[in-house]
Amino acid sequence: MTQQTAAQTDANWKIFLSKHWAALAVFILAGVLVCVGAIYVFVWFTGQAQNSNLVPSSLSLWSMSNVVMFILNAIFWELLLVGVPVIVGAVIGWQWWRRLPEGEKAQYNFGKGSRSRNASGGVSLLLFIAFAIKVYVDRNWNSAISTFTLNYVVGSMVTILIWIAAIAVVPTVIGFTWWIHREISKKP
Repeated sequence: MTQQTAAQTDANWKIFLSKHWAALAVFILAGVLVCVGAIYVFVWFTGQAQNSNLVPSSLSLWSMSNVVMFILNAIFWELLLVGVPVIVGAVIGWQWWRRLPEGEKAQYNFGKGSRSRNASGGVSLLLFIAFAIKVYVDRNWNSAISTFTLNYVVGSMVTILIWIAAIAVVPTVIGFTWWIHREISKKP
């Protein structure tokens, strides 16, 4: 049964792609242009950041302030110069899909994607934000990162893990205590 459904889905894809090969070619070309454009904008921004003294050209002189400002400015320019055209292209693609006849869309059973496969690694971003907060609290925001000792970085990571534990454990203990109290208070 599973093989039959997979074969039918493959056949549906083949029919769909053979009917709409021009649209597929446009989407592939647009994807390539977006990738090339994103790389070009990042290289351009990196040069401009050094020329405008947003960041020092030597990485050993960068501070957390430089890192955060560089990341925020890079995100801004990428969104402005690449993200806006991508959004416009996505709207055009969505309009194209909506204009397909309902009968044609109904015969294509594309299935559902795997949600776990598309999960992101948000933990790294949260750890970076927590480390930036720790550096700011310690008043090392404008200190060169090359001056950070291994003991400082490891100590900061331990502190961050304690913060995470406190943020996760305190609500859990409160919830567990409330649940125990509610269970004990129930009349038999």
